[in-house]
Amino acid sequence: MPENGKEHTQAARTAGKEKMMVKNIDDMQQIGKDSMDATLKSFGACSKSAQAIAVELADYSKKVFEQGTAATEKLFGAKSLEKAFEVQSDYVKSAYEGFVAEATKLGELYTDLAKEAYKPFESSFGKVAMK
Repeated sequence: MPENGKEHTQAARTAGKEKMMVKNIDDMQQIGKDSMDATLKSFGACSKSAQAIAVELADYSKKVFEQGTAATEKLFGAKSLEKAFEVQSDYVKSAYEGFVAEATKLGELYTDLAKEAYKPFESSFGKVAMK
């Protein structure tokens, strides 16, 4: 009889381990699914933000080219050296101010990109921290 009790205890332990393994496998599958969902959401956010950044850079490049062309035309039309220096000085000032404004805007877009890319993973990191 003692053998039978020992076998029963062993069988109960084995059944408990199997249940735990199945639960762990289910948990791992859920974690994998959640990770894939978060990754796809993050990729979508990155794609959208990258597109916005590319459009902004293209618009800025076009604007800079047009301003440079206009400044060159004014420079060629200057009747005196003093007027040429004035045109050049105005162009440099506006180009610098435009660059600073664009750099600030791009910095904000990149910050938004990072926030949006991280957002889908926030809940996953919270779950890990709680365990």
